[in-house]
Amino acid sequence: MWKLKIAEGGDGLISVNNFIGRQHWEFDPNAGTPQERAEIERVRQEYKKNRFCIKQSADLLMRMQLTKENTCGTIPPKVNVRDTEHVTEKAVITTMRRAISLFSSIQAHDGHWPAESAGPLFFLQPLVMALYITGSLNAVLGPEHQKEIIRYLYNHQNEDGGWGFHIEGHSTMFGSALSYIALRILGEGREDGEDRAMARGRKWILDHDGLEAIPSWGKLLVAVLGVYEWSGCNPLPPEIWLMPKYTPIHPGKMLCYCRLVYMPMSYLYGKRFVGPLTELIISLREEMYNQPYDQINWNKSRSTVAKEDLYYPHPLMQDMLWASLYHVAEPLLNCWPFSMLREKAVEVAINHIRYEDESSRYLCIGSVEKVLCLIARWVEDPNSEAYKLHLARIPDYFWLAEDGLKIQANRNMHMTSYVNSLKKLQSFGSQLWDAALAIQAILSCNLSDEYGPTLRKAHHFVKASQVRENPSGDFKAMHRHISKGAWTFSMQDQGWQVSDCTGEGLKAALLLSQMSPDLIGDKMEDERFYDAVDVILSLQSSNGGFPAWEPQRAYRWLEKFNPTEFFEDTLIEMEYVECTSSALQSLILFRKLYPKHRRKEIDHCISKAIRYIEKTQNLDGSWFGCWGICYTYGTWFAVKGLTDSGKNYSNSPALRKACNFLLSKQLPNGGWGESYLSSQNKVYTNLKGNRVNLVQTSWALMSLIDAGQVEIDPTPVERGIRLLINSQMEDGDFAQQEITGVFMRNCTLNYSSYRNIFPIWALGEYRRRVFTHKNQMLSSI
Repeated sequence: MWKLKIAEGGDGLISVNNFIGRQHWEFDPNAGTPQERAEIERVRQEYKKNRFCIKQSADLLMRMQLTKENTCGTIPPKVNVRDTEHVTEKAVITTMRRAISLFSSIQAHDGHWPAESAGPLFFLQPLVMALYITGSLNAVLGPEHQKEIIRYLYNHQNEDGGWGFHIEGHSTMFGSALSYIALRILGEGREDGEDRAMARGRKWILDHDGLEAIPSWGKLLVAVLGVYEWSGCNPLPPEIWLMPKYTPIHPGKMLCYCRLVYMPMSYLYGKRFVGPLTELIISLREEMYNQPYDQINWNKSRSTVAKEDLYYPHPLMQDMLWASLYHVAEPLLNCWPFSMLREKAVEVAINHIRYEDESSRYLCIGSVEKVLCLIARWVEDPNSEAYKLHLARIPDYFWLAEDGLKIQANRNMHMTSYVNSLKKLQSFGSQLWDAALAIQAILSCNLSDEYGPTLRKAHHFVKASQVRENPSGDFKAMHRHISKGAWTFSMQDQGWQVSDCTGEGLKAALLLSQMSPDLIGDKMEDERFYDAVDVILSLQSSNGGFPAWEPQRAYRWLEKFNPTEFFEDTLIEMEYVECTSSALQSLILFRKLYPKHRRKEIDHCISKAIRYIEKTQNLDGSWFGCWGICYTYGTWFAVKGLTDSGKNYSNSPALRKACNFLLSKQLPNGGWGESYLSSQNKVYTNLKGNRVNLVQTSWALMSLIDAGQVEIDPTPVERGIRLLINSQMEDGDFAQQEITGVFMRNCTLNYSSYRNIFPIWALGEYRRRVFTHKNQMLSSI
């Protein structure tokens, strides 16, 4: 049986905080009772039976384990409020107690809440391909791992035979081709799978123009594997790393995620590396094309992309650039003396890879980079210590649930854990992000004295997760920004600062610093708060907004050269309303508690951030959210930022418009439900069948409560709160529904803790603004 391990190290692992925040799965053939194993098999079969209508797993294996290990005492009986009844304070408090008690029982001993952070269907397969290329497949992935990866891929095959870009999406060539190849590598035959799943997958691929139509990222991956030719790829010349830093297209000016993906890609392209030509590779060359492999027009294939994958078509000027590089620059760079330049560029690229590996303790910024850097270090030296250290960190990326083994997705598009799990490859998780939000949700309920141990552990985790040093060496020469004082999306070992994670981490730490140390432990030292503020102030753009990872350095016209067909806004850093709001809220709270520290700069930063939020509001009163779905998410962050800065329904036209927008989207049952299609198409779209989503309902309710709608007309808010109360499950949990996270406009990302955090938070805010305020008014009479 699979077991989740928390904050444990291992051979070859390096940590700066004793592995706090690390989560990985191991298979123990002797673990579990017959009853526990039978229950796990039951939930697997239940998921499989319903997989086409409920595509997101409920993260049940983790919850089954932790609720057994962490007793939460007796949970009060469930509350139901009839449509004809008003919501009472007692009903709200009881529902909150039930929810927090359950949520406390799935908290890990190091203070974070382990949870799935997955959803994309292009994280796991490249890892399988990489391990096959390097000959480490069976050493890293045991029989149980492989069994669960196969389970996951079959579970997320669409009814038409293909696989999507993410688990809720339509079939794409990228998802289908990578999934088919991974299953073949794992031993599945051409006709294997229930209802001839492999044959149906291959038919979908061939019916959509075969492997030639895979997008550019896929072309590179399958070229490295050996089932596609490098001459069918647009050039990725490593010489870009030799350009003067002042040039507008220097990699140092790119979005860090883009830079760190194309860094190992350019190295592999420069090397023209191809893995071993095995019988399987030769067979795949026959299986995945509609014509003989040796007759394919690879030049034409460079620009062939299936229409199902084409979210961001290349502008004509970009195609002209690729053609020039392909027909003119590449032939020159492969001839002496220009080939000497190629050799130098390849060495510069691998040097950057070495630095990023060491700076992130071989976790890398995310899963796509992890796989590419792993291959690059193996190509550099198959027997190197670096390659072994890469392998040792693979288990950090795995996640196991009832639908199989997957890779987690860090919001940096994280990807790290492969070794002992029935998991999905995630990025290595959203540990800090979830914990910071969870702390604020619990504190909002005004029940802190009852949940002191939960808050104490969470406080310990937040303190232990702050990044304590800048990247090593001459980090600016390696295009890195300051990180001392920041918080990452996941854990300290990874080291990458994120603006909104730093904002939410700082908020949580500041709020807890105002509480009794006897209840929640010693507060952080003032200097560490100052360090966090330094990071936040350093990230603001000239327009007042905040990017995610690094200061905005590039011209916006560079986005026209985005080579990634399935993502938008990937080439340069841009500002986000969510990041701006998180930074704004944290600075407002910090200024209140530390009014003399960098006061002039903080005041200026806050004023600019407020203006940015107000200026980016849409005409209908919404804000576009880039890290959650979508207008509901962005609007919640924007409203919270404005209300924390002193705006209210009476003095802010922006808040009045926001309320009107949200009220216009409320469903007849009192809830809200927004589809991921809103992010793709940039038009608010309800979930299919006007289904409700409790997480999005909570975001909308908190926006309305904060903006002051309850003082104008409390009825819509009460209807939503009634829905939350009545939707709670018998054990205090809330049901897993559709995915609510998103990134790069076009890919969903599940945060399984959201279904606990946000209903708790909305109920807490409702109690505070409606009942606590009412009680205070009555006591003053």
